[in-house]
Amino acid sequence: MAETVDARGLSCPQPVILTINRIKALGKGSIEVFVDTDTSKENVSRAATSKGWEVKNIKPDGTGYKVTIEKA
Repeated sequence: MAETVDARGLSCPQPVILTINRIKALGKGSIEVFVDTDTSKENVSRAATSKGWEVKNIKPDGTGYKVTIEKA
């Protein structure tokens, strides 16, 4: 079961900070990050990659995006 970070309605750097905090707490696994801007989508993806996580999927979700990241 994937963990969830709901960062909709938040402006950068909040979505990145929330995502990195969850990454640090989990260490590995799967996280679904919900964001509502292109900038947040790109920044969250870049931050996850920089921490050694893989961006598995980016899907439109309502008015925003669901970014799925994983680390084995």
